[in-house]
Amino acid sequence: MNWLAKINLPVVAKRLGAFKSALLLFSTIALCLFVGYRIGNYFHSFQTQTISQQKLRLDELYHQQNENLKHIHTLELELEVERIANQRAQQTIKAMEVDHFAVKKQLAFYEKVMAPEKQADGLVIDQVALEPTESENHYRFSVVLIQQTLKKRYAKGYIEFSLKGSQANRPATLKLEQISQLSKEQRSFSLKYFQRIEGDLTVPADFIPESLEIKAVLPKGKWQKYSELNESYPWSALVKPT
Repeated sequence: MNWLAKINLPVVAKRLGAFKSALLLFSTIALCLFVGYRIGNYFHSFQTQTISQQKLRLDELYHQQNENLKHIHTLELELEVERIANQRAQQTIKAMEVDHFAVKKQLAFYEKVMAPEKQADGLVIDQVALEPTESENHYRFSVVLIQQTLKKRYAKGYIEFSLKGSQANRPATLKLEQISQLSKEQRSFSLKYFQRIEGDLTVPADFIPESLEIKAVLPKGKWQKYSELNESYPWSALVKPT
């Protein structure tokens, strides 16, 4: 910048003369205006292009947002339909359970007359299920008990079970403590309508089960007399081959 300091404008103007100095001044101003105009025009074009691109991007984002909102609304509608369908299914299942219980109560009278051994003071074993687990020879079981008669008091007792089959080519019976760690408290029931008892059992590898024997015991108490119910279930009917 030292060379600018060495320029003496009065000397330059005197050497060029008034006309040439004025012409040089106007030329310099015109050049500055032209360069400024071109630079401004360039930046204006750049800004216009940038704004146009941003507008297109914004329109694309708005469109994507609208599509996402439509998708969300569709999912919400499907979820609501599934919720209503599930609610109706639960109501249907509940109604079927009520009907099933009503039928069981109607059958109670006939069972007392035709097959008294299938109930104990109104208590019946309604369902027994076995489900294999990932562990070999290990099963989960559930027993559903139903009180068929209209009683104001609870039926209280416990269940016992054993496995009949063969071991070492001989008939054998495995007691409860040999196949399950279920305590008596875990096998106890106190029901007015129905109750499910669940647990695990393990069958020895060298034992071939043939039937599951279940006994429901109602001990003698202040408001109930002693009774028991014995049922036998073929193993092949409980455990389906895989």
